[in-house]
Amino acid sequence: MRLAAVMALVAAIAVPAAAHAETVDELFHAFWLFGAWAPDCKRAASPVNPHVSISAPGAGQVLEEHDLGSGFAVNRYVMLTAELLSDDLLSVSTIFQPGTAEEERERLIFRVYGGTRRTMFNQPEGGAVLVKDGVVLSNGRKTPLLHKCD
Repeated sequence: MRLAAVMALVAAIAVPAAAHAETVDELFHAFWLFGAWAPDCKRAASPVNPHVSISAPGAGQVLEEHDLGSGFAVNRYVMLTAELLSDDLLSVSTIFQPGTAEEERERLIFRVYGGTRRTMFNQPEGGAVLVKDGVVLSNGRKTPLLHKCD
């Protein structure tokens, strides 16, 4: 009898929490992520100065595009889900390069604070971790600290 009462209480608490879970769009708005970002907004896009654009092309959709400059393909991410991890950390599941041969699902964690954003974690689904604690594991360099441009 007690077990049934506990389960009913847990269900009653969990259902309203799930019903009020924030969408990707809502969390991106809450973190002021929509718009343009770059390490140096006045310099041209390049691999060391990526220009990142975040938009909502349709209701409930969030698209992120990374321009690395001429000679490089634009990296596109469709945001599928987002979860608040702390006051300044946002975990996102994405599709990288949707609709192409390079398409893959990834998990990213962003640190967003004071008008800046940095990728802290990146791991393709079923693959090795690419970024950990804000460091690109293949070269040991920190991920770019992006500043809000607009």
